Amino acid sequence: MTTSTTPTAPGARSRASAASAVPALTRRALLAGSTATAAALALAACGKKSDDGAASSKEITVLTHDDFNLPEDLLAAFQKDSGVTVSISKSGSGGELANQLVLTKDAPLGDAFFGIDNSFISRLAMGGVVDSASTITLPAGAESYLVDGSTAIAPIDFGEVALNYDVAYFTDHGLTPPASFEDLTKPENKDLAVLINPSTSTTGLCFLLATIARFGEDGFADYWKQLVANGAKIVEGWTAAYSVDFSAGEGKGSYPIVLSYSSSPAATVSDDGTTSTTASVPATAFRQIEYAGVLAGAKNPSGAKAFIEWLLTKDVQTAIPDSMYMYPVSTEATLSQAMTTFGALSPSPLTLDAATIADKRETWLATWTEAVGQ
Repeated sequence: MTTSTTPTAPGARSRASAASAVPALTRRALLAGSTATAAALALAACGKKSDDGAASSKEITVLTHDDFNLPEDLLAAFQKDSGVTVSISKSGSGGELANQLVLTKDAPLGDAFFGIDNSFISRLAMGGVVDSASTITLPAGAESYLVDGSTAIAPIDFGEVALNYDVAYFTDHGLTPPASFEDLTKPENKDLAVLINPSTSTTGLCFLLATIARFGEDGFADYWKQLVANGAKIVEGWTAAYSVDFSAGEGKGSYPIVLSYSSSPAATVSDDGTTSTTASVPATAFRQIEYAGVLAGAKNPSGAKAFIEWLLTKDVQTAIPDSMYMYPVSTEATLSQAMTTFGALSPSPLTLDAATIADKRETWLATWTEAVGQ
């Protein structure tokens, strides 16, 4: 199975982006499929074991995004204790994964999925992708994240897409760091922000949704026009934005404001743990919730259900923040000092109803494309 003990950099989450690992999705590809997605499906099909009628009740395949990452010892313990052998199949970004699950719903490539967020989950819920009979037992605190009250789609973790900034840049230049959406349109912040295309990245899509929640359906396009007029750069994915163009990222780029996550500053903490080189802008945070479920037509629904309920155990929920830089849905889990101090959540994150997102996503993307000229 594919695992890693190295934490995924926050926002490297291609929930965050399709970035370097897979070709970027176009808006059309998200709904209708793409060459890249077709290739991914073909590879997944080739890698799937043939079924001679003995698909073992002790084996499951979990379909997830590229940023799934949990400690190997926890996964090994689950397999030993449950007797279930787990195969992890990664399928690019969250948008690509959603597309794959819908396209293959009549012949699913696995038993469970993990990592579809609230910008796409209603598409699965309404599309017959999830086994509605396989309800999941939830820990305390998780109920508030349910989709339409159904426990067949289990919330596993959540995060916040938010603007981040390079602390040193603003200090060195005697500038006030951005504190709101509106600050990005001010003259003093001209040519300072790098954002992400919502048609090719779920991180970018969440920020688009944030602007819709903030400015309304009648106002978000004008806001984006102002961003572009003020020199905001728009790239295809999180890696290009954070690791290349962001001045506090690995590439030491020329943009001191970047779209990332509220948790991202927890990964840029000094060796003594007292400071971080980056900070988030809580007023721009949009809540992102990741879900898991048993796939309709799964060969091993009981094993898939056991795996999902394992994801909700205290040990796994506690491991999620430092492994995938998301926050646990269970109130029993604990956070590291870095996450608590530098990756704090916004007191009032922006949200939109998942069903509304599913209904209007394509219309909003078309409006955005027209507004920014992409």
